[in-house]
Amino acid sequence: MGALKAHEVSRFVDRPDLEAGIILAYGPDTGLVRETGQRLARRYAGNDADSMNLVVLDGAELDADPSRLAVEAKTTSLFGDRRVIRVRGAGKSLVMPLTELRDDPGAIIILEAGNLTPKDPLRALVEAAKLGRALPCYPDNDESLGRLISETFSKAGIRADQDAIAALRDSLGNDREITRRELEKLVLFAADTKLLTREDILTLCADNAALVLDEVVDATGTGHAANLDTALERAIAQSVNAQQILASALSHFTTLRRWRVEVDGGKSPGAVLDSARPKPHFSRRSAIERQLRLWTDDALSAALDRLQLAVADSRKRYGLADTLSRRALLAVCAMAAER
Repeated sequence: MGALKAHEVSRFVDRPDLEAGIILAYGPDTGLVRETGQRLARRYAGNDADSMNLVVLDGAELDADPSRLAVEAKTTSLFGDRRVIRVRGAGKSLVMPLTELRDDPGAIIILEAGNLTPKDPLRALVEAAKLGRALPCYPDNDESLGRLISETFSKAGIRADQDAIAALRDSLGNDREITRRELEKLVLFAADTKLLTREDILTLCADNAALVLDEVVDATGTGHAANLDTALERAIAQSVNAQQILASALSHFTTLRRWRVEVDGGKSPGAVLDSARPKPHFSRRSAIERQLRLWTDDALSAALDRLQLAVADSRKRYGLADTLSRRALLAVCAMAAER
């Protein structure tokens, strides 16, 4: 059986036991799924992203032509080396070609998927295969987060006292991708001094839940449905509930409407943000400027009406709050995409 436990995943990625086979990284933490797939690809194909032996495919491509996976797996490398195929967004359409490849894959096939149940056919196939390994990717707990912090700082030669570590653990959430970005930021900050204090942590590290809510509202406001879907998955992984998401969206679009009044009065979006108090984080500036150009006052009024209706409905039908929240945000996102 190829089903690994969550605590076994890191050890397997460091020392995989397959020369050829099917490896599935799945789970609710999309950041960790992506990181696991990337680490495995580097482990098998080397650090060269342009390696001739590495093929990166998108699940949507294979949905249209599932047979391509078998063709890629059976293609011989020009240099006779092991062929590595990484599939992002793997889905059920791959079950049939993988069934044919299960006993003799001829390559390392790395699949990245979402949160699959034990009965999901893709997960069940990989777990049952002799040459299959299924790697669950769950949000960080205290133990895994502590290990990640320790390994990152140790590798960079950075010292941090217990107060600093405690402050860092409190500020980080359990989305691996966001956590990695925060740790990379700290490593860069301490590149010269090789020292981090509690004050450094408190100054530099934002709350992950707040970051992911920013991603939700900016994806909604700019009309990027795919980015919105990813951000909502991260919000769920951070245990952010539907009411918090809707409240954040209401606040964002209310602020946008207030700023839009200034734009209609003759100010440029950049000038409006320059005078805003508090100023939005610099990393969001271009996204917000774009939203101020996209949305008119009437459109923002309609978006706020749609969000307020979702808030009222979600309070009446609490069991459907997640669905109602997602539906409202996608509707507003579609309004932005049409502009």
